[in-house]
Amino acid sequence: MKIDDNSSAKNQIITAVKRAQTASCELATTKGSLRSQGVQILAQEIENAFDEILEANTLDLETSREMAVPELILEWLKLTPERLQNTVQILKRIGELSDPIQRVMNAPYQLDPAQTYCQLMPLGVIAFIYEAFPELAAIAAGLCLKTGNSLILRGGSEASHCNAAIAKVMKNALEDAKLPSGSLEILSSDLGSAISELVVQDQYINLVIPYGRDSLVKQVTQRATAPVLRSAMGNCYLYWSPSGELDLARWVILDSHASEPDPVNALEKVLIHRNQKSSTLVRLFKSLEEKGFELHGDPELAQEFPDQLKLAEESEWDRAYLKKIVSFKVVDNIEAAIAWMNQYSSGHANCLVTESYAESRQFAQEIDSALVYINSSPRFYRNSKRGDSVFLGMSNQKGHRRGLIGLETFTTLKQVVQGERRN
Repeated sequence: MKIDDNSSAKNQIITAVKRAQTASCELATTKGSLRSQGVQILAQEIENAFDEILEANTLDLETSREMAVPELILEWLKLTPERLQNTVQILKRIGELSDPIQRVMNAPYQLDPAQTYCQLMPLGVIAFIYEAFPELAAIAAGLCLKTGNSLILRGGSEASHCNAAIAKVMKNALEDAKLPSGSLEILSSDLGSAISELVVQDQYINLVIPYGRDSLVKQVTQRATAPVLRSAMGNCYLYWSPSGELDLARWVILDSHASEPDPVNALEKVLIHRNQKSSTLVRLFKSLEEKGFELHGDPELAQEFPDQLKLAEESEWDRAYLKKIVSFKVVDNIEAAIAWMNQYSSGHANCLVTESYAESRQFAQEIDSALVYINSSPRFYRNSKRGDSVFLGMSNQKGHRRGLIGLETFTTLKQVVQGERRN
């Protein structure tokens, strides 16, 4: 997705964000039951429109192939009945969850004799800028409606037909639910400067979420004057301790790559202790090769295992592959592993396989990562089966809502101080 400086769309952008801001004020005071009903109607409308959405998606895929769009984007773009059904299930679940808005919590301080408390409130206007993944528009809309926020969508040109089909469905759902029409604004990918103009509307927009390749996320972050919540995927690390079992290490690597179509928490780099047995490494390499993985290694490993490993370039260690590629590197100890991860990983999900309690405590305390997994797969589930666990993605930034992007990500805290009445 390209960001350019064409200013012809500025008036359309400003009109859209103003409508969204006006709608957000009304939506914030709408009863939770009505917002939940709106999400349920959205789920039903999406389910009823499977054929139209899939037909539009097929047209996008044909056009994208003719334009030599990268295979990675084609994979993200391609919808299936299963992906759409999963989207419907996510929306239904969002609609069934308790209303997060107005949830009251203890305040970090008390003012005597006043009563002090906090409550969750909507952020206001959210802008979601995304590549491919057409179903994410509906999921983002569900999360925003549930939390009383307006949403501005700007999808990529590679999914223009499918985005338009889903937008039509969502607009109809808003109308059926009798929610403000400005609660959902869709910016066409034909507006060349839409992203450039959108991300500087900090007077109206309260949060921008870019979702896609690292190049898109960086471009939005560099241009935006509105607050940005950076999403992240790929370039997660595993440190395989000498005490860790081979079968567990193999499983967490394979399972982390199973969150299709977007490998949010895929383990793409593995750090190995120098004392790990060569025969054990060969077994791991062969098992990954059998699963279709391409394997890279640092100079030491690539020289020792030339039949299994391709030499990894220095530039690979701090960037995501977003493919079935895993690179291996030798380290001397857990301290070296942690230092390397803190410098080169994406910092949103890193993993340790060990039988040492001391190592697990050290790793949990010292690794600079939004989520830390110890003897557990970091596989990302957009629709987990436990708790209020519906997630749009992951963020690796320190600040607003680091980690999983869920319902509370779209809220903020209001502190209320209520004094006693004086006669």
